[in-house]
Amino acid sequence: MKILIVDDEPDILDLLEYNLEREGYVVVRATDGEEALSVTKEAKPDLILLDIMMPRMDGVEACRRLRAMPDGQKPYIVFLTARSEEYSEIAGLEAGADDYITKPIKPRLLITRLQAIMRRGRNADNPVESTVESNVIVIDDLEILPDEYIIRKKGKPLNLPKKEFELLLFMASQPGKVFTRDVLLENVWGENVHVVDRTIDVHVRKLREKIGKKWIKTVQGVGYKFVGKK
Repeated sequence: MKILIVDDEPDILDLLEYNLEREGYVVVRATDGEEALSVTKEAKPDLILLDIMMPRMDGVEACRRLRAMPDGQKPYIVFLTARSEEYSEIAGLEAGADDYITKPIKPRLLITRLQAIMRRGRNADNPVESTVESNVIVIDDLEILPDEYIIRKKGKPLNLPKKEFELLLFMASQPGKVFTRDVLLENVWGENVHVVDRTIDVHVRKLREKIGKKWIKTVQGVGYKFVGKK
């Protein structure tokens, strides 16, 4: 497993590199968003730890560009930042981040969080570790291929961040069932990963923008459901 650390503070880079390598991860480094794009193309990391406040290109813009890469790379992206306000977390999720960890960083807690993230589908060989079966789902003009981590709409592939993919797959596997936000957070993000309830709303809105509004319905006061028949 290869991890790219992106931060403009050498002490943080050294701390994270030391602790991650002790756990057996391969570590590469970058000091700003522009360098992160270049290193990602070269090293093809499985996960990126990305600071938000950096010179030349901040983490939010770097995340957007990483998600727009045309070569099919879909690393997990986890923001590291001292900015603990909710609006900063939402900005990161809007850009396509999978998770959000605030500084000061506690190495043991960070590694536990990363292990939880990667257990829940770190690559195409093990896409989603949940109650979802790895079978192709076809509903009207929408096709979901869990083993390949691909969504197709009218035959054209859609580029979805991993959490958007996993959220859609989980709901589409049980069409018509209403899920509360807590159930979605537990099954898609996991019990040991802290994210705010608004996280679900952000991901649902972005899914609607990409696949169309008709598929995911809001059940007022309860949560969301995927409509359609397999």
